[in-house]
Amino acid sequence: MDASTSAPTPASAAGTPTPDRPPLDVEELRRALLAGGGLWTAVEVSSTTASTNADVVAAVAQGAPEGLVVTTEHQTAGRGRLDRRWEAPPRSGLVVSVLLRPDAVALPQWTWLPLLAGIAVDLTARDCGVASGLKWPNDVLVDGRKLCGILVERAEGPAGAAAVLGIGLNLTLTQEELPVPTATSFALAGATTTDRGVVLQILLGHLERLYRRWVAGAGDPTLLRADYLERCVTLGSTVQVDLPDGSVLRGRADDVDPLGRLVVAGRAISAGDVTHVRPAR
Repeated sequence: MDASTSAPTPASAAGTPTPDRPPLDVEELRRALLAGGGLWTAVEVSSTTASTNADVVAAVAQGAPEGLVVTTEHQTAGRGRLDRRWEAPPRSGLVVSVLLRPDAVALPQWTWLPLLAGIAVDLTARDCGVASGLKWPNDVLVDGRKLCGILVERAEGPAGAAAVLGIGLNLTLTQEELPVPTATSFALAGATTTDRGVVLQILLGHLERLYRRWVAGAGDPTLLRADYLERCVTLGSTVQVDLPDGSVLRGRADDVDPLGRLVVAGRAISAGDVTHVRPAR
């Protein structure tokens, strides 16, 4: 598969270049991801779906094993954290959900899975020439603009509890296609590649390596925390946190504790909408 940056097609009549958005090569993905006895056990690619996370949740209900990878050419009803909608034109980004069964990890430590995914996306972006960082808990930012969305859900089925990890990564979105002004994409950030198949393989490689190490250590947070702290641009910033109960907390973000919670003004926060009020010095 060609790892070079996707070249735009000739400009449209309106003068705006139309990005090249070819379909995924399903057979190539299966050859690359399912060989060698790795974590990934099946790869499913749909032309369109409401939500890849919902597809994997349904697979959990049928007893699917760990390692299922579900991706699509077009997701029509994706959800992000705090039930936010995640929308993008067909083939403009990478939308993927995976089924994980970290049975060796105590349930309280599953809170590290969204942060683990954030590290994997950050590493992927950097491999593709994009200088990114992490806003707690797992927003991947480039110059303060959001590059991707990550959602982890717990699902139950006949084979027990599972984690469904979904990632939506903007790749070829143009300035005009951005859903909000605070978003960005690989193309706008000057990435060395926007090839969805290549980016998917890089991402799943990082995700597998981090996940296997974390599970082998029974969820020991020290195995991820140092990597996360190194990438977290929230630390050292003055932030405002809109909490689920409607209250607001404002203060300096000083740490991420062993459960993955953000420590603001001495208080550990497990959920909330964080706004950077002043950047770290």
